[in-house]
Amino acid sequence: MTPLLQRFVFCNNNRRSLTALLRCCGRDATNPFLAVVESHFVRDQTRFLSSNSNINACNKFKEEEIYDVVVIGGGHAGCEASAACARMGVKTALLTQHIDTIGVMSCNPSFGGIGKGHLLREIDALDGLSPRICDHAGIQFRVLNRSKGPAVWGPRAQIDRSLYQARMKNEILSTTGLDVIEDTVEDLQLDVNEQDGTRHVKGVVTGSGRVIPCKSTIITTGTFLRGEIHIGLEVTPAGRKGERPTVGLAKTLEDVCNFRMGRMRTGTPPRLDRDSINFSSMVEQKSDFPPSPFSYLTQQVDQIDHLVSCHMTNTTRDCHDVVKETMDQNYHIQEEVVGPRYCPSIESKVLRFKDKHQHQVWLEPEGLTSNVIYPNGISMTMPPEYQEKFVQLMPGLEHAKIIQHGYGVAYDYVDPRQLHHTLETRKVSGLFLAGQINGTTGYEEAAAQGLIAGVNAALLSKGEGSFIIDRAEGYMGVLVDDLVTNGVSEPYRMFTSRAEYRLSLRADNADVRLTRKGFNIGCVSSERYNQSLKTIDLIEDVMEELNRTSKSVHEWLKLVTPSRKLAFDGKPRSATDLIGGGFCTVEDLQAVVPSISGLDTATKERIYIESLYSQYLDKQEESISYYRREEKLLLPDDLDYRTITSLPNEAIEALSESRPKTLGAAGRLRGVTPSSTLILLQYVKKQQRHLRQ
Repeated sequence: MTPLLQRFVFCNNNRRSLTALLRCCGRDATNPFLAVVESHFVRDQTRFLSSNSNINACNKFKEEEIYDVVVIGGGHAGCEASAACARMGVKTALLTQHIDTIGVMSCNPSFGGIGKGHLLREIDALDGLSPRICDHAGIQFRVLNRSKGPAVWGPRAQIDRSLYQARMKNEILSTTGLDVIEDTVEDLQLDVNEQDGTRHVKGVVTGSGRVIPCKSTIITTGTFLRGEIHIGLEVTPAGRKGERPTVGLAKTLEDVCNFRMGRMRTGTPPRLDRDSINFSSMVEQKSDFPPSPFSYLTQQVDQIDHLVSCHMTNTTRDCHDVVKETMDQNYHIQEEVVGPRYCPSIESKVLRFKDKHQHQVWLEPEGLTSNVIYPNGISMTMPPEYQEKFVQLMPGLEHAKIIQHGYGVAYDYVDPRQLHHTLETRKVSGLFLAGQINGTTGYEEAAAQGLIAGVNAALLSKGEGSFIIDRAEGYMGVLVDDLVTNGVSEPYRMFTSRAEYRLSLRADNADVRLTRKGFNIGCVSSERYNQSLKTIDLIEDVMEELNRTSKSVHEWLKLVTPSRKLAFDGKPRSATDLIGGGFCTVEDLQAVVPSISGLDTATKERIYIESLYSQYLDKQEESISYYRREEKLLLPDDLDYRTITSLPNEAIEALSESRPKTLGAAGRLRGVTPSSTLILLQYVKKQQRHLRQ
């Protein structure tokens, strides 16, 4: 039996899964199949359970299998959460409806971008899976925003869906300490304290009726929570096309746990047949070369010899007329549910931007061996016959064939203001939420939350405190703080503009900011940590030599030829000043600063970026210090904001609903002005003086 098969724990009523398993083992799939399973169980100490054939084994499973953490959902959040828990040495189970959908990219075939690329680099710095797998499955790599400063550069990659999903599934199934259970989850088991009424999760109830005991649970259900698919006026219960939604768990969260919940929607475009497209009339976009990997451990991406191009076309007036004609036949766009502002459907674009007569559409390959093209920019939910009409009105797509029609998804989410910064819920201890269930959109946002939730669930099970990244440490901290503090009114997407300390929170230095922090709590391997230390020491040594190498302008002109004029002001210039001021490149100084020689391209780029921002970082450090002082001023958990009569009603309402932990968090709430923050500060300090007296 292969190591991958040894990781399976089948706990559903799907006999076909067992049949496939036994065939993979090279055995007869007919009775007596239990003997085959039992022999492997004894020999390999591996659990294979059949819900309809081995009741005694299942009862034994119930009694003995108490997991530290159970993760519900095998999407991007669930994969990162379960892998993080296992890395930290806690006994973990991942429950998924179908083993074969672990790591599936449900929508666009790409990762990264502006803000999103920063999240991926931070996930990698904490030893997450998705960045390394992107480097394996990436078929086009680009750094967006190159025309702006490096702080807002956004690494992005087109991904081969099949390669990504296969590698992620392989990683999950071969992870030590992680069991994969193929089953649905319909309910939670809660332990209620009769004295104070507090609740703690103690297990999950599966669709097959089993109870799996656990210390903590992470829910990462994506769009499956009471999900519905919309095409035209047709409404079908589903979390993803062809997969049933999660209904029982949604009812538990709303009716039993009493969470405030809402409804959101998203969508996906029709998929096109590559052979039916005329690319000659379109703008070609090639990959950067050499590609910039996402992971700090990757020297060269795996598909470097197979990089592909994307192509740009656009919608037309006639396309927009089709949208207007079908509004009465489009349930998704009529439904009073909030959709994504930053990745809207073509119907939303036509309605919102009435003066625009065309919108860009990028045709993105879904894989090296796939014939499917993903038209990024035209998510749509109109009836199928009109989707075909719409598509064929675009330049180059006059004869395009649709392989799969576009559709919309509406789903439940939980108001994230009911979470701690660890992503543990306030109402039920031991219960964590991550991904779209918190009102976000995007693979990267989901993966980041999954990692944070996984680390904290593992720490909780070990009784070792919490792991919190603040707004000055990472985009992951910005993401979580935005959700927990202000909640969401639309699907949340990460952008660099959301971060106050962008000069420090760059895509190039995530390892400097987070790898040591992750290593200290057991999330990061020694291999990664040691490599990170080596890289950081090298950069610090080179920067120290650059700062130490200081000369007059006359002396510099004898050594280098600056790209622009240096002022003869009598002030000496360091090598850092020359690079940061754009007078010369890192390579220009190799003869003057010996430590530069032999550096690889990526390290030289990091030296350039450090030099560029060195003069501004001291000022930003002052802002960070002020932010952290405010974060240290804790607000009482039982503070009744209605008793602070000088606070305006809008501030009272915002503070009462969000219940911020610190003065800094209170100041970031919508509706809480600087003057309200000052009133709150004065009130809290006055109460503290009374307590001391």
